[in-house]
Amino acid sequence: MPRDRFGREIDYLRISVIDHCNLRCVYCMPLRGLSFVPSPELLTAEEIELTAQAAVSVGFRKFRLTGGEPTLRHDLLEIVRRIAGIAGVEDVAMTTNAILLPRLAQALVAAGLNRVNIHVDTFNPERLKKIMRFGTIEEIDAGIRAAEAAGLTPIKINCVVTRDYNDMDVVDLARLAQERAWHVRFIELMPLGGGEVAHVALSQFVPSRETRERIESRLGPLLPVGSPNPADESRNYRFADGHGIVGFISPVSEPYCGSCNRMRLTADGKFHLCLLNDDELDVKRTIRAGGGVAEIAAILCKAVGLKPTGHRLDEGVSTEERSMFQIGG
Repeated sequence: MPRDRFGREIDYLRISVIDHCNLRCVYCMPLRGLSFVPSPELLTAEEIELTAQAAVSVGFRKFRLTGGEPTLRHDLLEIVRRIAGIAGVEDVAMTTNAILLPRLAQALVAAGLNRVNIHVDTFNPERLKKIMRFGTIEEIDAGIRAAEAAGLTPIKINCVVTRDYNDMDVVDLARLAQERAWHVRFIELMPLGGGEVAHVALSQFVPSRETRERIESRLGPLLPVGSPNPADESRNYRFADGHGIVGFISPVSEPYCGSCNRMRLTADGKFHLCLLNDDELDVKRTIRAGGGVAEIAAILCKAVGLKPTGHRLDEGVSTEERSMFQIGG
């Protein structure tokens, strides 16, 4: 298993397959001024498979497909099938807004997908329009039910907490983990990409401590739940009478960089060394010049070796070249 220069085991590759999205969440994608990677510049399904093979050859075992919104990729089933079919792959997951899952969930499971994280910031219809803009409760709910029916469980809900947009809804979301066997995770805003979305992240930031206090004041104490995975970015809890998990992902107020096990591959073929830094290594150029598993593995190992020890948000330094939708979270 590859280790970086700080002794961290890096075995988890997050693959952005597309930078398009069918939503325009206020902290992620502005309504105007967007530019997307032209289709010929996206890594193909075969190139993604080749990169995954190289990753497995040096010890990577877990893969997550992200976007943008990955279900917009027309060959998503082929991508899942190719990655899941590689000997040594232990887990293939996906982060999605669930809108297209009613027609894809069963086929994704058949292709080899193991799990999904579903992004939904509130189940209040009016506030959903304000924060996620183009989504509807009905669409997302249908997607969640399709994921459950297909066996993509436990359902994990990702909520990005944004002051004055959905911070008042965290209690209702946490209650879902009390009533159902869902994992509901509350994520702190991160200032990525500059401009409008970075301004929202800085001005509407809510620390996890505040979110937890709000939940416990209404629903009672949260009891810590140990994680078998030391690289789990979520600090997990449960209610004494609950069925699910309440998690807090706190990259700003409680950084977990010391246990990070992730490398990221952008949709246009760059290894992005850290979510909150701009450093990247181009792998697509090598692939399209005829490079194979060995050459790709060498670039990946170099990327692991260059991975920074942590972010520098406390110094006002963050990703400026890419926004969240261009990295995949």
